[in-house]
Amino acid sequence: MPELPEVEVSRMGITPHILQQRVTKVNIHNPNMRWPVPDEVYQITNLVVLDVQRRAKYLLLKCELGSVILHLGMSGNLRVVDKDEPLKKHDHIEFIFANNKALRLNDPRRFGCCLWQQPDQCHSLLSKLGPEPLTDEFTAKRVYEQSRNKKVPVKQFIMDNAVVVGVGNIYANESLFKAGIHPKREAGKVSLARYQQLVPIIKDTLAAAITQGGTTLKDFAQSDGKPGYFAQQLLVYGRKGEPCMMCKKALTEIRLGQRSTVFCSQCQR
Repeated sequence: MPELPEVEVSRMGITPHILQQRVTKVNIHNPNMRWPVPDEVYQITNLVVLDVQRRAKYLLLKCELGSVILHLGMSGNLRVVDKDEPLKKHDHIEFIFANNKALRLNDPRRFGCCLWQQPDQCHSLLSKLGPEPLTDEFTAKRVYEQSRNKKVPVKQFIMDNAVVVGVGNIYANESLFKAGIHPKREAGKVSLARYQQLVPIIKDTLAAAITQGGTTLKDFAQSDGKPGYFAQQLLVYGRKGEPCMMCKKALTEIRLGQRSTVFCSQCQR
């Protein structure tokens, strides 16, 4: 699944092509996404895209009458192409612009979405989200206070979008390894001092992934068609049984919350 860095890379990739451009046509080739595409999405026709924003893993194309909300789901991607380029299989939604470009959402599994948000309102999908991880709002003190008396494993805790958005499976694995925290440790038993280590590591790990173009996943490509490169530098994710880069002990893999969790039983406590 594309994680926050991949979505941010997508935002950066599409923005130069569609910002301040007028939408001339909206084509919904398959409205049956995770939720049916509402007719309100057509309201963006003949309007100018004033901003391209990201909230968690959602992208918002903002215009005068509201915003189109896009989510890439499990395997989706966005491409900017010439409007006359033939559609690819699974190109379900496209926005045509006055500069003769088309923004296309391709989603083989159709777990993504295309929704509408009224101006000055917050869609229900966005209303209960926690802080963005790369902002000053995401602090160790806040996380520590939220974690008190929580028996859930710390890995699942930091992946909770009500705690902080965008810390997906890959980056949770990586951040906990760098902080030396065992993923199964109860969130409520992690000290403030250790959260003071973990929170900056999460920020740095996500920022590095964004800078380097997103993690290479088999179903993800940047808007220019080039895969990300950060996967080369993953320390634990996808390395079950391989030697820990710190102590050389074989890495362990377990399942937490139905997600693959790889860690070093010696380095992480």
